[in-house]
Amino acid sequence: MAKKKWNKFPHPAKAFDYSGSKLAKAWDDLHAGDQEPFPDADEIGEQLAQSAALVKAAGNDAAAIAEQLTEAWRCFHRGDFQQATELGEACFPFGSTVANKASGIYANYLADEGDKEALYKAAADRSERASKLLPDDTNAHYFRAFALGRFSQCISIGKALAQGLGGKIKESLDKALALNDDHAEAHTAMGLYHAEIISKVGAMIGGLTYGAKADKGLAHLNRARELTPEAPIAHIEYANGLLLLYGDKKMDDAVEAYELAAELKPRDAMEKLDVELAKEELSE
Repeated sequence: MAKKKWNKFPHPAKAFDYSGSKLAKAWDDLHAGDQEPFPDADEIGEQLAQSAALVKAAGNDAAAIAEQLTEAWRCFHRGDFQQATELGEACFPFGSTVANKASGIYANYLADEGDKEALYKAAADRSERASKLLPDDTNAHYFRAFALGRFSQCISIGKALAQGLGGKIKESLDKALALNDDHAEAHTAMGLYHAEIISKVGAMIGGLTYGAKADKGLAHLNRARELTPEAPIAHIEYANGLLLLYGDKKMDDAVEAYELAAELKPRDAMEKLDVELAKEELSE
């Protein structure tokens, strides 16, 4: 059976061309949120030299792995999420992050409704396997939490908590932030963890059972905005967190955050989708 073609990125992508040396030059800005290092053959080679398990999983050609990862990220940034995912999977576990981010953003914004759960499940599984081979890789832990969090939203937060997914999400986020406290996307995810639990079960049960606190959630969401003020998603999720925690009482603050996100200039396909989402929220 032929592999299903993913839905296309629905916006012009010319501005998001990072061919040649453009990607390395823009890397720090593009990856301020996930703190992913630029693919480096020497670093990959050092990791391979220290782990037979990594060689078994990925092969022993560090230069080829780095080149494929670089191309996968170019695909991601221009909105070719299927190609980015497939290239990332082909150099697992080093390509786990780009595969998870590409499939996750695709699932969140562009996938058919019936495909979302499977995409998030696959990303969670990929992340968990990657974290065993690369235990100090911040994004292996972060994307496990990201994928489980999005999957939880698909099945409902109540069902997710009943299945014990809340504990797994927090465990992975704690690990990610312990490895890198400047990981803005992990701070955003941790802020939403607190906000969604309190919204679902209330402040008292949320605090006693899951350690969820409104002030902690807002602190994480604000930290993400401090770390990545040019990232639309940091402001969007801050707004979402406010509405989960306080409802209409914080509507003006939420609208202000959506407006800030909507006014930002997107630097890649993901941010274009984020900006368009913010505009949609403001039009409702």
